[in-house]
Amino acid sequence: MARATARRRVVRLNGPGGTARPDSLAAEEPLEIRLGGEPLTVTMRTPGHDFDLVAGFLVGEGLVDRAERLAALRYCAGTDAEGANTYNVVDATLRGGAAIPLSAHRNLLTTSACGLCGRDTVDAVRTHVRWPVAADPLTVSPELLYALPERLRAAQRTFDSTGGLHAAGLFDAEGRLLCAREDVGRHNAVDKVIGWALREGLLPLAGHLLLVSGRASFELTQKAALAGIPLLAAVSAPSSLAADLAEELGLTLVGFLRGESANVYTRADRVSLSAPAGAQSAHHEEDGQEDQQHQ
Repeated sequence: MARATARRRVVRLNGPGGTARPDSLAAEEPLEIRLGGEPLTVTMRTPGHDFDLVAGFLVGEGLVDRAERLAALRYCAGTDAEGANTYNVVDATLRGGAAIPLSAHRNLLTTSACGLCGRDTVDAVRTHVRWPVAADPLTVSPELLYALPERLRAAQRTFDSTGGLHAAGLFDAEGRLLCAREDVGRHNAVDKVIGWALREGLLPLAGHLLLVSGRASFELTQKAALAGIPLLAAVSAPSSLAADLAEELGLTLVGFLRGESANVYTRADRVSLSAPAGAQSAHHEEDGQEDQQHQ
C-alpha cells in the first residue's frame, strides 16, 4: 500500500508552444492518528511508511521512548465512496497509559506573547527529553558533513520522478546512511526516520546524525533531541528558536550544508577542524534565502 505518486495530464510549455504529456506528482493525503481509539491529530502526508510516521510522531510528542512502549499499530476502517479502505487512519496502542503530548503545551501557549511562548516551549521540551545529548562524544570532520547531502539525495527515489518531496536521512558516526524517508512534509519525513529507528530498537540514537533537505525548524530540532540525536544538519537555514533550543540542550546544529561549506550554529566543538575556527572563512547567506526543496 504505497501511493507515493499520482499521475496527471499537463500541458508542457516550451517557448511559444505547448505539448500535452503525463506528469508525476507527489501524493498528499490526510492521515488521522488515533491513540487508544481516540483521535489525536491529523497530518497531511505522502502515503507510505505510515507506521514509521506514527511511531516517530509519538516519539516527538514525548509519548514513546522505547519500542516496548508501543504495544500495537493498526490501520482502522476509513473508506472511500466505493467502500474501499483508504488506509488513512492509524490507531496506536501504548503500554502503561498515555502522557500529555508536547503539542498540548504548544496549544496552551498560543495566546502568549511570542517571546514568552518561545521560552516556555523550550522549557517544555527540555522536561520531556529522556536522553540528554550535551555529553554525547560524537565528533565529525567537515569532509564527512560535506558528503552527507549527496548520499541522501541518491536515496530520494520519489523526488527524482516528482521534484516535490522533502527528505530526511539518519547517518551513523562514519557517515553511513541507515535510513532515508521522503514526504511532502519535512516533519513527516523526520518522523518516519525516527519511527523506523524506534521500531528497530535503536533509540536512543546517540552518536548519530540527522540530515534534512530543507530548513531546520524548532520542531525538527525538538524531534532530534527527543530521539537522542546529538547533531542535526540542514541544507538550508535554521530558525532562531531552533538555535535557541539546540544551544539549551547541547545539540550541534548545522545549516546551509551545501558543497564544501556550512554554518555551525551551536556546539561547534563536535566538528573537528584542521585549522583554528577563526581561520575558517565565514559562510553568510542573506536573510530569507530559501532552499529550492523547502515549502
